[in-house]
Amino acid sequence: MLRIAVQAKGRLFEETLALLEESDIKLSTTKRTLLVKSSNFPLEVLFLRDDDIPQTVATGVADLGIVGENEWMEKQEEVRVVKRLGFSKCRLSLAMPRDLEYTGLSWFEGKKIATSYPVILRRFLDERGIQAEIHVISGSVEVAPGIGLADAIFDIVSSGSTLVSNRLKEVEVVMQSEALLIAHKELSVEKEEILGELLFRMNAVKTAEDKKYVLMNVSKDKLDAILAVLPGMKSPTVMPLAQEGWCSVHTVLDETCFWDIIGQLKGLGAEGILVLPIEKMIV
Repeated sequence: MLRIAVQAKGRLFEETLALLEESDIKLSTTKRTLLVKSSNFPLEVLFLRDDDIPQTVATGVADLGIVGENEWMEKQEEVRVVKRLGFSKCRLSLAMPRDLEYTGLSWFEGKKIATSYPVILRRFLDERGIQAEIHVISGSVEVAPGIGLADAIFDIVSSGSTLVSNRLKEVEVVMQSEALLIAHKELSVEKEEILGELLFRMNAVKTAEDKKYVLMNVSKDKLDAILAVLPGMKSPTVMPLAQEGWCSVHTVLDETCFWDIIGQLKGLGAEGILVLPIEKMIV
């Protein structure tokens, strides 16, 4: 049995549970308890504050954790990063009152900066030779300049709306962050096997993201031209139809190039184009 620590609430919590659900790991979350066991996979989920997850994994209380990269870097715990998950993306940035002129990083020299991430901020400032006073606040960092507690802030930015509402402007992006799957450094052989199965399922879900399964009818005299524009995982699948001289072509397209290719296919004579979502893809 593997134990995974996840955030107890918020966007990371929602996206983590969505990933587990898409990986066919069933959890009963109707009654929220600290520890929830899966009914169809050897996994139990431990709900914690996000800043407690790195230490919980490092000490072996949990075998795995899903945590923001920013929290992992801030806590500096000895854990193994297993996989970058690609969701809950944000950035850690320096922000200052929007009415003041920003003249570059030297503006922060001698200033007081409020933050919940003093380790990351101190490393960034030291590497650039900036001497500033760091004021640690556990929450609502964005209000600090408005009440005279600090000259600037260093905090998580997603959309930037919180900065705008507090009359602040983002001036320096210090780091980009996303969700990470982390693991205790010394898992047993049995737990490593369960982790391998978990990763297999997660990879199947992540690979299928932004992919579409496309089917179309093509006359055989136009088949070569159609195949020339289809990327496919290896090569498109071609199957004969009951009607003489026609075949069915199946392929997988990425959404980034989907509409461009569909337009070309129609122009080349493809008919009856059917587009289906893909839940999982095993490559």
